[in-house]
Amino acid sequence: MLKFIIAIFAFAALCVGLCIYCSQSAVASSPSIFDFKMKDIDGKDVKLKSYKGNVLLVVNTASKCGYTPQYEGLQATFDKYKDRRFYVLGFPANNFGDQEPGTAAEIKEFCESKYKVTFPMFAKISVKGDDQDPLYSYLTKKETNPEFAGDITWNFNKFLIDRKGKVVARFTSKDKPDGEAINAAIEKYLAQK
Repeated sequence: MLKFIIAIFAFAALCVGLCIYCSQSAVASSPSIFDFKMKDIDGKDVKLKSYKGNVLLVVNTASKCGYTPQYEGLQATFDKYKDRRFYVLGFPANNFGDQEPGTAAEIKEFCESKYKVTFPMFAKISVKGDDQDPLYSYLTKKETNPEFAGDITWNFNKFLIDRKGKVVARFTSKDKPDGEAINAAIEKYLAQK
C-alpha cells in the first residue's frame, strides 16, 4: 500500500511539473504584435518586429469619416514624440459605412496632401468580421488581449503598445489622439525603458 501511495504522489508531482512547463512554454510562445508582417501603403512587406523597443499607437483609419480630422492629431502626436522612439501606425479600413473606399495610392495621396501625414501607413485591411486581419484579431480577442479585448466599434479606435509589444491601453474614436488621456498614457510608457 505504501508503494501505491508513493506512486500516486510521484505521478501527481510529475503532472504538476508538466503543467508548469506547459504553462511557461505557452507564455513564452504567446504571439506578440511583433510577430506580424504587414504590407505598407506602398505594398512592401514590413515586419512589425522592426518597431520593437518603441511605443506604438495602432489606429484603424478612414478618409471619409467624421473622425478623419484626427489624422491631424495623430500627426501632431507623432511629431511630438517621434524623437523618443514613438510611432503611430495607421491601418486604413473600410468596415464602417464604406468610409475608406479608395485604393492604396488614393489613401496615401489624401493623407499626405490633406494632413501632411509622415507616420507609417499600411495597406487597407479589415478590422472586424469574417475577413478580419490577423493583427486585428490579435488586438481584439480575449485569448490574446484579455485586458483590452472587444470588437472595433468604429474608425479611429486606438491601441497603445509598450516597448515590449504588450497592449497597455485602448482608446475609442472619441478619444482625441493629441488629447490629455492619450498623451498621459504615451508619456507613461515612453518613461519606461
